[in-house]
Amino acid sequence: MADLVVHRPEGLYCPPGDFYIDPWRPVDRAVITHAHADHARVGHGHYLAAASAEGVLRTRLGDMNLQTLPYGERILHNGVAVSLHPAGHVLGSAQVRLEHGGQVWVASGDYKVAPDRTCTPFEPVRCDVFITESTFGLPIYRWCDDSELFADINAWWSRNVLAGRASVIACYSFGKAQRLLSGVDPSIGPIIVHGAVEPLNRAYRAEGVELPATQLVTDVKDKADLKRALVVCPPSAAASTWMRRFGDASTAFASGWMQVRGNRRRGGWDRGFVLSDHADWPGLMRAIGATGAQRVIVTHGSVPVMVRYLTEQGLQAEAFETEYGGDAVEGDAQAAPDVPPDGGAAA
Repeated sequence: MADLVVHRPEGLYCPPGDFYIDPWRPVDRAVITHAHADHARVGHGHYLAAASAEGVLRTRLGDMNLQTLPYGERILHNGVAVSLHPAGHVLGSAQVRLEHGGQVWVASGDYKVAPDRTCTPFEPVRCDVFITESTFGLPIYRWCDDSELFADINAWWSRNVLAGRASVIACYSFGKAQRLLSGVDPSIGPIIVHGAVEPLNRAYRAEGVELPATQLVTDVKDKADLKRALVVCPPSAAASTWMRRFGDASTAFASGWMQVRGNRRRGGWDRGFVLSDHADWPGLMRAIGATGAQRVIVTHGSVPVMVRYLTEQGLQAEAFETEYGGDAVEGDAQAAPDVPPDGGAAA
């Protein structure tokens, strides 16, 4: 029986449907799992994505020929039944379910199974073949509860307010920034966001996601507010002259990679907060098991480890070589848009 998804130079291709999933080269028809830069690229002729992804996709990619589909609704394309199901990764993220010729395949894109108030929770989808990421596909990666994480972040911010220092936390502009904002305590002080973050905040709010009030640094009237603010910006901005206006600030980085303390030291951050929009090791295993799939294809991350482990568990495991970048790509991909639309000159 022919595979429903194969690897091509352009990306992951569905032969009977004649379309691609998250292609990295321009193609005629692309199904997009979510709006991160390594999965959603410009230049495709026609895009299909989850309805809740429209705002963030248009914010990041501009004008496009975009068709949207509510979660769970099926369409038939060249005889292939296609539906999109929540991936729990970021706003509008989706798993792509394909059914054709008695087979069901699911391409998950990026996903997480932990709760997140900024996006629809991950939904296990039963299938014969599951295509999974493995960004944090090592047993050392195990996330703590959000309640513990945000208590730690709020305590750090509060201590900095008492010391008269700004609290600058670097994270990726789309997904991570909004999840961070949703969990902090705005009563501690003002919240300032970089110009790359605010347009995505607007897209989230337009989808009904509750976020605290935020402002651009050029909107700040009282300069004393800069000394007690929480500042949310992309990693590239934290290493730029944009930071000068905050003076002697305390810096932190929010990422799953902060699970390894050496990463914080190498980055020169004062603090590292373990916050990821990807599944940890237990989450990956739980998600894969919930699909009931006997064949699993691993796309990016700790691929050899995942393939070997799943094979040892009695599954048919293999890999697709892709150009997806996992949790690291957004820092590089956002470098150009990080010049804030508010002017951005260092004060």
